[in-house]
Amino acid sequence: MASMDGALIIDKPAGWTSHDVVARVRRLLQERRVGHTGTLDPFATGVLVLLIGRATRLAQFLSGLEKEYEAVIRLGYATDTGDITGKPLSNSEVPGANAPLRADANFGEYEIEAALNSLRGEIDQVPPMYSAKKQQGRKLYELARRGEEVERQPVGVSIPAFEAVKPTGDLLKDNLDGTLDLKVRVVCSAGTYIRTLAEDFGKKLGVGAHVAELRRTRVGNFQIEPASTLDQLQVSLAEESLGQILLTPDEVLGHLPAVGLKDADVRKAHNGVNVEVQEPTWTNGELVRLRDEHGHLVAVASFEAEQKILRPRVVLAHHEA
Repeated sequence: MASMDGALIIDKPAGWTSHDVVARVRRLLQERRVGHTGTLDPFATGVLVLLIGRATRLAQFLSGLEKEYEAVIRLGYATDTGDITGKPLSNSEVPGANAPLRADANFGEYEIEAALNSLRGEIDQVPPMYSAKKQQGRKLYELARRGEEVERQPVGVSIPAFEAVKPTGDLLKDNLDGTLDLKVRVVCSAGTYIRTLAEDFGKKLGVGAHVAELRRTRVGNFQIEPASTLDQLQVSLAEESLGQILLTPDEVLGHLPAVGLKDADVRKAHNGVNVEVQEPTWTNGELVRLRDEHGHLVAVASFEAEQKILRPRVVLAHHEA
């Protein structure tokens, strides 16, 4: 198979790790250079951005993109992982939780909205023990699996949207087992833990809570609607129509401003040489896509205002397969 460079937007299935998906795509494409831009928990589904070939070098420009989720928060008990895969915890093990939630418990819209509102905006979040975040060189989930818990420092995150969704018109779904489900939509900055958000939301109401379902619907400009399942990817390969779903490197970085270069400047950028600009419109340090006359991505550069130059940071010259 010819070499390919770009990105695939995959709809990750439940039960797969992000690495499982990467491994499957490597086999399907017969391409070793495949990587994802942000892990999804195994139980979660939705948008997983995979970079292919030389486009893997663009991962650094995608790591901070805003994300959007649909989730079901289950009220009634917490778990040790913060999601449905974990071991249930009693309310005595959950700081801030009161008596067990009764099936007839009634949280009004006012209480729900007040709890949601208190977790919107710029907030501090303590990373969960079951996470890949490292502390003293060790991943937290490795310590958690050994029964260890360590103090974690809060991390600032941004949550522009945290709102209830009413798919059937009802705010809460009674599961008739002493738990209630609330479906929510979340828009958040990179590094936000939806599991922690659910637990903190439960604490605002005085009950244990965890994430029962999680679906990522957007990463930056990458939406769930055009995403391909692994089965659909396999069909595209069989029909030799991969080009219809493979995003070009330039499309991958569509959130960055772009400038077209003449041939002489394209050659400079190919060699990592600074490109002079006459009437720049960017701010100092802003990242800019450098494109050739055919619209192919040549490099990503940072603008240096004082010298009026674009300094290539990653060169990704276009070539014909």
